[in-house]
Amino acid sequence: MELIIQNDKYALGNAAGTQAANIIRNAIEQTGKANIILATGTSQFQTLEQLIREDIDWSKVVMFHLDEYIGLPITHPASFRKYLKERFLDKVAPLKAYYLINGENDAEEERQRLNQLIRQYPIDVALAGIGENGHLAFNDPPADFHTEDPYLIVNLDEKCRLQQMGEGWFATVNDVPAQAISMSVKQIMKSGHIICSVPDSRKAQAIKDCVEQPVNPIFPASILQEHPSCGLYLDETSAALLAPAFK
Repeated sequence: MELIIQNDKYALGNAAGTQAANIIRNAIEQTGKANIILATGTSQFQTLEQLIREDIDWSKVVMFHLDEYIGLPITHPASFRKYLKERFLDKVAPLKAYYLINGENDAEEERQRLNQLIRQYPIDVALAGIGENGHLAFNDPPADFHTEDPYLIVNLDEKCRLQQMGEGWFATVNDVPAQAISMSVKQIMKSGHIICSVPDSRKAQAIKDCVEQPVNPIFPASILQEHPSCGLYLDETSAALLAPAFK
């Protein structure tokens, strides 16, 4: 895992989005296609803005995403399908294919549908973030590092739900759904490259834990230490608690 620390969230997003684009273009050049995973949430705003500015042949790209709330309609402001449609899909040329998680369907049937789909597409690059509780996708602590299933039905812990409310997606914590469909840790780790964008001071403790602590399910994103090609993009505030040896 390589740490890249930028001055602010805008420089972070520019660097992360540029690197993701380079990986996508290289995959297309080598194989004629690219398979990608996109993340959502406030941490991804600048990274996605940079990515859509890049010169990429999107007709050769297949997209999956990390997670979605169960039971939340696509019209809700917090819907990750809505997020990706408005912030990415509507702003780039048509993709070869994209597979969004529909949390309004029967959750188990949707999980099985996605599992069958993603097994057909080796992922070239995954864009991800890290939650305030250290989660990777919606794999809250203690995370399951071992399941082979690509997607899981997960329960969201209180700290995760409080983060969603605190970011303004929901009016109260009780409005945050209790469950989600989430890509598993092992499936994320199968990606050829991972670009992890984590701005903001409220993520500083999670970053410290996931970088400095040994790999442990209590710190889910600590597993990224074991990935052979993971760039962890931070700004000065999210990196503020790191020991000097890690900066």
